[in-house]
Amino acid sequence: MHKNFVFLCLAAIALSACDSEIAYGEYQSLKGDWEKDQSVAFNFVAPDTINPYNIYINLRNNEDYPFSNLFLIVNLDFPEGKTISDTLEYEMAKPNGEWLGKGFSSVKENKLFYKEAVVFPDTGSYKIAIEHAMRKNSNVEGVKSLKGITDVGISIEKTAK
Repeated sequence: MHKNFVFLCLAAIALSACDSEIAYGEYQSLKGDWEKDQSVAFNFVAPDTINPYNIYINLRNNEDYPFSNLFLIVNLDFPEGKTISDTLEYEMAKPNGEWLGKGFSSVKENKLFYKEAVVFPDTGSYKIAIEHAMRKNSNVEGVKSLKGITDVGISIEKTAK
């Protein structure tokens, strides 16, 4: 009985690992607060120009994060010089204040959709640069030093067929 249980657990882990194929993944740790206009950049080579990929923004936050949402400005630079700029909003906490994301400790990890089913049009080096765009109500200047975001990352995963 015990051997069957262990085998089933290992089989479940192996099957779940097959759900997505990570073509690229990286985190950058923020030393202290995330400063306004501080860009977190990731350079990567397109995995191919045929298959669709999902691009995720991965964030880790702790209990010092003072907001229930997060605004980001994300720039995607293409090898030939074109740039796509997006302003994105993500929910970080439920209305009752409970943090979204995974994790048992005070640090929660969030995997946020950035782009879905992207087919990279060109071979070569791409760049994704991420800045926060948080503002307090009635404050035009924005938050100069954002607390509670400990790591910023991206992952590029082949879509499941």
